[in-house]
Amino acid sequence: MMSNSAVDKTNQHSGNAQRGVAGFVVALVVGTLLALFGASGIIGGVASAVVGSQQGSEGYFSSGMRQFSTTSHALSSPPAQLGVESIPLDLGSIRISAASTAPGGQVFIGIGPKAEVDNYLNGVHTTVITGVETQPFRVSYSDVPGQAEPELPGKQSFWAVQASGAGTQDVMMDLRSGDWILVIMNADANPGVTVSMAAGFHSELFGAITPALLIGGAIALIIGAGLIVLGAVGLGRRAPSSRRPAPGNQAPGDGGSPAQLAYAKGYPARLTGQLDSQLSRGLWLVKWLLALPHMFVLFFLWCAVVITTICAAFAILFTGRYPRALFNFNVGVLRWNWRVTFYAYSALATDKYPPFTLAASEYPADFEVDYPRQLSRGLVLVKSWLLALPHLLVVAIFTSAGWSMWGQGGHWQSDYGRTVGFSLLGILVLIAAVGLLFTGRYQRPLFDLIMGINRWIYRVASYALLLRDEYPPFRLDQGPDEPAGADHH
Repeated sequence: MMSNSAVDKTNQHSGNAQRGVAGFVVALVVGTLLALFGASGIIGGVASAVVGSQQGSEGYFSSGMRQFSTTSHALSSPPAQLGVESIPLDLGSIRISAASTAPGGQVFIGIGPKAEVDNYLNGVHTTVITGVETQPFRVSYSDVPGQAEPELPGKQSFWAVQASGAGTQDVMMDLRSGDWILVIMNADANPGVTVSMAAGFHSELFGAITPALLIGGAIALIIGAGLIVLGAVGLGRRAPSSRRPAPGNQAPGDGGSPAQLAYAKGYPARLTGQLDSQLSRGLWLVKWLLALPHMFVLFFLWCAVVITTICAAFAILFTGRYPRALFNFNVGVLRWNWRVTFYAYSALATDKYPPFTLAASEYPADFEVDYPRQLSRGLVLVKSWLLALPHLLVVAIFTSAGWSMWGQGGHWQSDYGRTVGFSLLGILVLIAAVGLLFTGRYQRPLFDLIMGINRWIYRVASYALLLRDEYPPFRLDQGPDEPAGADHH
């Protein structure tokens, strides 16, 4: 019988372990959020730099000259309401260029407050531009009838900016608060406005925010990556990659158990799944909903895997070894992912709810990878993208496929594309689910085939995540368990 002091020490040790795990989880979550924020900042900074470099020799983004035509006295834009007084930055300026396309014509361009422009054009036949499509170019107009003759637009004093004359005329205006309307007319106010017009925008913000986004994003990404590695190392130390000793790690001269020797001849990443003897006919309809808490957790875990794999790649490159804690963490994420997908959508082969743990458990689905004593330093540079490419193409066929059909539309339609796709694995699981719904039975041959596809996918994932150097076999090993004694070469 244990003494009270022994019980207290045990409880204290358990409490410390739980707090330690909680701390690593917090580090992982905070690190992931910081890393995502930092990556977004870097992407935004690069995009801002690219956009800023496109402002042209005159410092403006320009839409190019487009043709506009109306039989009315004036061509106007919808009201543009701006509220920028509270923003302590210069947001930029706009430039409108227009030239009359009528022989000997002179154009007028003006931007004015809505109230004064409405009063000026009251009762005048006006055309309002309601929409512009660029691909292909198409303008939508709204006609405002009227019989009044407008006064000469250049004689009006309410315009914030204006220009008139022959040839191309430009007006430039800083963005400021107000309700503004752009008006294009003939300088003599006669009806029949036909012009070529272009719009431009300039802002100094791109040059100001680019370094802030890049520097801030880099700092957040570095701190986030550090927290992710800290959390992953802490969790990985508590989640061994396999419940059985790796066949290659026994002492020299030790032949190992028969089970170890059998597995030594197979691929060192092992995926298993046991089909429940009794499955609910309709539970699969809501399993995706029940699995949402797992999906939320897996989002953070997979974001962390990206960082931990990059860190592991550098470690392998310089030392030839995969850090054991990071190895256990990445295998644990694959294991967790497999349990959830086995339950929710990639097999639907159990009604037992998956546990929230990276470690191996007694769950009907499991995934294990033998820890490698040594990894090739050179292969790490080409495994994930070049050598794995043939397998990635096969996995793409298993998990998704698509093609495009192209055709020619009508008068105002451009070429259109329609993508049609399907997932081979998804179709097989759906067939199994429908059969389960109507017959109460999961067809065993179909389950074996589904397991073979998933096994292929997870072998490729193990190779692409740098967990092993052995090239995955081009083989569909079907059934709930790995084939004992299969040669992976």
